[in-house]
Amino acid sequence: MIFESLSNKLQDTFRRLRGRGKLTEKDVNTALREVRLALLEADVNFKVVKDFIAAVKERSLGSEVMASLTPGQTVIKIVNEELTKLMGGSVAELSQAAAPPTVVMMVGLQGAGKTTSAAKLALLLKKKKHAPLIVAADIYRPAAIKQLQVLGEQLDIPVFQMGQQEPVQIAKAALEYAKKHKHDYMIVDTAGRLHVDEKLMEELERMSATLQPQEILLVVDAMTGQDAVNVAQAFKERLSLTGVVLTKLDGDTRGGAALSVRAVTGCPIKFAALGEKTDAFEPFHPDRMASRILGMGDVLTLIEKAQASFDEDKARDLEKKLRTQQFTLEDFLEQMEQLKKMGPLNQIFEMLPGMGGMGKKLKDIQLDEKQFARTEAIIKSMTKQERQNPKIINSSRRKRIAAGSGTRVQDVNNLLKQFDMVQKMMKRLGKKEKGKGIRRFPFL
Repeated sequence: MIFESLSNKLQDTFRRLRGRGKLTEKDVNTALREVRLALLEADVNFKVVKDFIAAVKERSLGSEVMASLTPGQTVIKIVNEELTKLMGGSVAELSQAAAPPTVVMMVGLQGAGKTTSAAKLALLLKKKKHAPLIVAADIYRPAAIKQLQVLGEQLDIPVFQMGQQEPVQIAKAALEYAKKHKHDYMIVDTAGRLHVDEKLMEELERMSATLQPQEILLVVDAMTGQDAVNVAQAFKERLSLTGVVLTKLDGDTRGGAALSVRAVTGCPIKFAALGEKTDAFEPFHPDRMASRILGMGDVLTLIEKAQASFDEDKARDLEKKLRTQQFTLEDFLEQMEQLKKMGPLNQIFEMLPGMGGMGKKLKDIQLDEKQFARTEAIIKSMTKQERQNPKIINSSRRKRIAAGSGTRVQDVNNLLKQFDMVQKMMKRLGKKEKGKGIRRFPFL
């Protein structure tokens, strides 16, 4: 879970405040002391914590809280707003060149995820109907060029490379290529080192002077906490950074980098990588992240994921089947496959209001991704007739299906019971929504 440790501690603190009908200055001070400790333990920069607590305290001891009928909720609202402000306030969009291509340099240390982030950003732009070009300018790391070529082939995005030639010359040639072939974005994967050194910075400075990029995005590993902020400061001193990309944010249980980097460097966090998959990359929304940290969910991102994953035509077809009560195991499997496209189930649960603070309980819930694979194997081992009419699946058929899917008869029985329950629910939903229009949203 993203920022799990910090999130759990903050939510425990505010849960105690919610139950109070009236807050005293002592109550506020006690709560903010716990918040300060939680932030420091999360590896948030000390000065950032100090300024944050001072801002929250000033507002919390004012008339805004003391005159409120729900003072505990008002303090939480203030913390939410200050967390949002700390992380940048609003979404920082990519700049665009007056004349294409818009040049984006990806910089950072080796191992931070620069190459995969370049490909992920290109895919995000492609989905928005742009024509990106990825440039392989890291000639030092073994297999860096090959890695980009493989990613480019997978995503059907062109990759420009000139082998082991000098990086600045590669950048020059790529710019001419992008203009000639009408690419409106050019994403340059630059070299990295294991640490900040003079040779690396000089090469990046020469490339920046040559390309005059609209964006220089620093890619940092969120799991390194305060070290990520130190790296950002070092790069900021030598390059005109325009933004930060946080990678491995899904594995960061503390949150030090995300909560410090904007305040310390002045550079907005523009994108976040939330997994290994190439589509696990999204614009960074400070307000939504603050809500998730405080257990308020992130419904807007959940809706966006659903809209991107669910086919509108299939949704209309499903609506028709619900109305006529013709929901089958084939439809059940199709809905599961579309749900999988939205990402890991634990991340989806975190976006639901009230679920963020469940931490350990969420781990206890059977969110086993392998269960999807077993269910898929069982349904695909059935005949078309069996999928459309599960009632005909007798004992011998269940044994055959179990053998064909590599599962147990008990697994087949459990699936059929689950489907029977879903089918009954769908029938009730169909009757209830008749004449109203069924909402096209995932129900699993």
